[in-house]
Amino acid sequence: MQRLATTVAALGAVLALTGCERGAPFERPPVDSVQSGYRGTGMLQVYNPRILEPQIEQNQPPAALPPAPSEGPKASQVYQNVKVLGHLSAAEFVRHMTAITAWVAPNEGCTYCHNPANFAEDSKYTKVVARRMIQMTQHINVDWQQHVSNTGVTCYTCHRGQPVPSKIWFTAPAQAKGADFIGNKNAQNTADQASVKGASLPYDHYTEYFKEAKPIRVAGTTALPTGNRSSIQQGEFTYGLMMHMSDSLGVNCTYCHNSRSFGDWSQSPPQRTTAWYGIRMVRDLNLEYMEDLTSVFPAERKGPLGDVAKVNCATCHQGAYKPLYGAKMAKDHPELTTLVQVVAGAGTGGGAGDAKAVKAAAEAVAGAKPAANR
Repeated sequence: MQRLATTVAALGAVLALTGCERGAPFERPPVDSVQSGYRGTGMLQVYNPRILEPQIEQNQPPAALPPAPSEGPKASQVYQNVKVLGHLSAAEFVRHMTAITAWVAPNEGCTYCHNPANFAEDSKYTKVVARRMIQMTQHINVDWQQHVSNTGVTCYTCHRGQPVPSKIWFTAPAQAKGADFIGNKNAQNTADQASVKGASLPYDHYTEYFKEAKPIRVAGTTALPTGNRSSIQQGEFTYGLMMHMSDSLGVNCTYCHNSRSFGDWSQSPPQRTTAWYGIRMVRDLNLEYMEDLTSVFPAERKGPLGDVAKVNCATCHQGAYKPLYGAKMAKDHPELTTLVQVVAGAGTGGGAGDAKAVKAAAEAVAGAKPAANR
């Protein structure tokens, strides 16, 4: 009887492991490991081929449109109300509009942002948001190269063919007062929270670090206490953030940390520095660009507390250690790698009415043979 019970227990364990993949406590074998440090020290990355296969397919960049000629009249001379991209030639401008439509609203088309009766007006909130997002993309590529390097980003990096990126977050509501008799949960021990991959950690660490600037490094670096007053609760928020970063990039802790001493910068892999800049970049984007649009977004696009959608690591990375596995899309769109000052009332051309002309030009660009994405 005891042998039978042992056999059943072992079989149950095997079956339990067989059903586990990412997001669960274990992953069923086989899994691959890639050594990234001295052998025997735990410095390695673990990858699951069953997860990587569809992920690689999802992180393929679209082919680039062929370059448009820079000669000819400027977009600001041909169209009205072109405040950010008016320095481009009319042909380059149409190429960009064609690309951004494919990246963000391929099913909805131009009218997702534009009034078909008057392309120049700003009556749709989506157009105002899109203009600001173009500026944000330029800002990332110019001012945050410590994180994005010369690879850069485009609208597609986050949107992936969807009007609203799939990986966004809102500030979580506080615990209901009626539940105070059980004590303050501090957003912990809540089942199935994607932000911490189902762990019992605080699930609203985004607000702590991607909006506010709470200290992340809470672990002591000495054997004995030397003035580190960080609480266990602070440590739990930090671990919640680490769970998010690990899942967003599809990596282990040792991708950024040395297993010998997680807190020692001198022993850390270079990726930790890149991540340090990334955290500050995300906070900058949320405060200076996303929250700046609070009055522009309609109520149905806001969270339960009335805040706008904000970005985190997953917004760009989407499970890959580099967004789109490092594909250099931005090089084919130099208009996104240069900061341009917004010009009030820019554009004196025919604009609206040239909706037919815009459509014809866009169709001409779209019909051209795409250049290979190198």
